Amino acid sequence: MATPESRYTEIGAFDAKTRLSEILRKVEEGERFTITNRGKPVADIVPTQMKDKRRAAEAVRRLLAMPKIEGVSSETVREWIEEGRK
Repeated sequence: MATPESRYTEIGAFDAKTRLSEILRKVEEGERFTITNRGKPVADIVPTQMKDKRRAAEAVRRLLAMPKIEGVSSETVREWIEEGRK
């Protein structure tokens, strides 16, 4: 089986049907599957994007909750940002 966030793991349709619960648990952990029928890829099972959207919303919420920098000019903050990019 492939590791989470990597390439898709191929699985035959019959095996996918008989192991659906196991496959769904692995998909929840980030693994991706391609279901094949007689060796031909026919469908992909991938994690829902809702998890990513929730993570993004949480990141934005945390950024907005950060304390504001006071007593430092915006130019100085820009210089700090540029220094960090080098």
